[in-house]
Amino acid sequence: MRTDRSLITGFLLALAFGLGIALTQQQEVDPFKEAQRQRELFRQTAGILPGELYAAQGEELFAQKRGPRNASLEACDFGLGPGKLEGAHAQLPRYFADTRRVEDLETRIASCMVRLQGFKLAEIKREDIKALSAFVASKSSEMPLRVVPRTSQEIAMYNLGRELWFHRAGNRDMNCSICHDAYAGSRVRLSPVRSPRQGLSNEWPAYRFEADKLYTLQDRIAFCYVSIGIAAPEFYSEPYIALSVYMLAEATRGRNSLTEMPGFTR
Repeated sequence: MRTDRSLITGFLLALAFGLGIALTQQQEVDPFKEAQRQRELFRQTAGILPGELYAAQGEELFAQKRGPRNASLEACDFGLGPGKLEGAHAQLPRYFADTRRVEDLETRIASCMVRLQGFKLAEIKREDIKALSAFVASKSSEMPLRVVPRTSQEIAMYNLGRELWFHRAGNRDMNCSICHDAYAGSRVRLSPVRSPRQGLSNEWPAYRFEADKLYTLQDRIAFCYVSIGIAAPEFYSEPYIALSVYMLAEATRGRNSLTEMPGFTR
């Protein structure tokens, strides 16, 4: 059955409005418990989670013949062979010989849309990337992370990610480490702060019920850039990939697994 994007949007907006009323009546709530409560309300009210709707839309896009070449994405290789998705997300980012670069999930989807379907990068809709990310990620739900830089390109990207993690910039002279390393294990505005090794990056893509939209890991990184007063880089560019390699490699060292994919968070 075809998933109508307008129906998804209307459903989410209506449901989020009803759930939001209860949320605004509370002053201080535990973010983890609140996310679990909202998740259960979605299940009870609609019988399905918003992330599952995005994944269903992504599944349709994955199999649909599109673009100038009228091709699907079923031949896209995410590292385990063309069309093999089980566990692929748990091993990304990684180096791909066909593009001669390290790619994370979103960048790999975009490059496959360019090479296989004939799209120009500027023509690719961000919402399509999000839906496709939700679908591909769903095939690695709750699997152990296995991001281990091995090639020279992966090691170089990890080192760049570590450099960006500790680089202070912007009017506020901030970096990622100031929040996520120095305050790891504590709370900021009621939200728990995690370091990369504690699994900071293992829940994305995820539906954020307070924003009523799906966030990918690149979206989350962009949000952090803006929050500390730094202009976010262009999507699919090296800073996102490098930071993803660093965070997910550290999460792998911490023996973390992906959460239920797509995730559900505040």
